[in-house]
Amino acid sequence: MSTPAAAPAAPSAPGRELSAAVAVLSTVVAVVGLGVGSFLAVACVAGYGVGAWASPEPLATGLIGAAMMGVGPALLTLGRAGTWEEARGLYLPLVVVMVGLLAVTLLNAGTLRVAEGGPLFPVLFSLGWVPVVAVLAVASVGCLAAQYRKPAGGPSRAPAVPVPGWSRPLLAVLGSGWLGIGAGLLFLPGFWSAFVPWTVNRADAQGLGVWALSLGVGVLASLAEDDLNRTRPALRAVPPVAVACGVVLASRAASVDWGTGGAVALLALLGGLPVTGATGWLLLRRAARAGGAPGRE
Repeated sequence: MSTPAAAPAAPSAPGRELSAAVAVLSTVVAVVGLGVGSFLAVACVAGYGVGAWASPEPLATGLIGAAMMGVGPALLTLGRAGTWEEARGLYLPLVVVMVGLLAVTLLNAGTLRVAEGGPLFPVLFSLGWVPVVAVLAVASVGCLAAQYRKPAGGPSRAPAVPVPGWSRPLLAVLGSGWLGIGAGLLFLPGFWSAFVPWTVNRADAQGLGVWALSLGVGVLASLAEDDLNRTRPALRAVPPVAVACGVVLASRAASVDWGTGGAVALLALLGGLPVTGATGWLLLRRAARAGGAPGRE
């Protein structure tokens, strides 16, 4: 008597399933970032420097806060991504930010307000900043490791909405610009801080460098991903970051030397972010109308 043939195994879904740890950590960072970032940005607009370290001018910490605040809403939606391939374009820059801010905090521990003393509230803020950043940095790396413990699915599908050929050089220039400036400010702050068009100290320059580096990683990751459908979370993040930073810059315009090359480069790179986000969404909508991509918002 012949035995029935075993049914063929169902093909595994393309891509790697998104880890619950990544989704939860992204939500926690979003909530913390919205609260802390709003506080730093609003304080800067009001003319107060209340960052974790003492700064000669509140604009640097205000921009760091604006970036934290701007990226928060996109991080809150990261759990809706079906696969790791859809989330990594935003999560990898998050890891860069958290690990980078922890490194900057430790390297400049002597300039922290909790070390230098001063008004009570900024000192308490500085005291809370250190353990929070440390925990989130370690957790972000741990969640990344947990993500790669998830079994990979089947081969990734072909790009649903490939990045248009005409936009690749522009994305490469934008991403390389942010990456190069970020690396310079982070690793050679003594030299590169001279190009910042307002007064900064070492910690300010390195903190700004961390965020610039993460923006470069995000833009270049989207270029490497070559699928606008998989970069939806990152596309949600870049316009709010640019708008929030623009508002902070405008509020402290008198502190900026607008006639320098650094100011021109900053405006050009910031302007490239909302253009990138808006163009990506327009292309996605066009593809959805043509039936080439899922219509998720």
